[in-house]
Amino acid sequence: MKEYLFREARSDDLAALVEMLADDELGQSRELPGTPLNYGYAAAFKSIQNDPNNELIICESDGQVLGMLQITFIPYLTYIGGWRALIEGVRVASSKRGEGVGAKLLEWAIQRAKEKGCLIVQLTSDKKRPDAIRFYEKLGFSASHEGMKLWLN
Repeated sequence: MKEYLFREARSDDLAALVEMLADDELGQSRELPGTPLNYGYAAAFKSIQNDPNNELIICESDGQVLGMLQITFIPYLTYIGGWRALIEGVRVASSKRGEGVGAKLLEWAIQRAKEKGCLIVQLTSDKKRPDAIRFYEKLGFSASHEGMKLWLN
């Protein structure tokens, strides 16, 4: 059985993570991989690292980065001051898709949310990603709310 290691991302992982974000139909139009890496990525990475309620997690095996996600822990007044975990930026290396890496990542994140005392785990998925939506539904997520976004630039 393959061994997976889950850890917080390090700065030397950043270029590989941006490559992974860019390695799909939607990411190709919004990410800028390459050298030198756009400064915006380093600035965001530093902010994530410095925020105790944010974790950028990598799944690796045999030293190879297989997948990633960001998990943010959010306090709410609702549910008697309950906490939620927001999962975003889930990606699996294109060469590893279909091998169960995504499921392992999400299982890890759900367990992490439980450890942090969260009542709810939530995520969004672009409607242009029907395979991803089916994947999340298989893991027990349901489309209980209608999400909206307002682009500011």
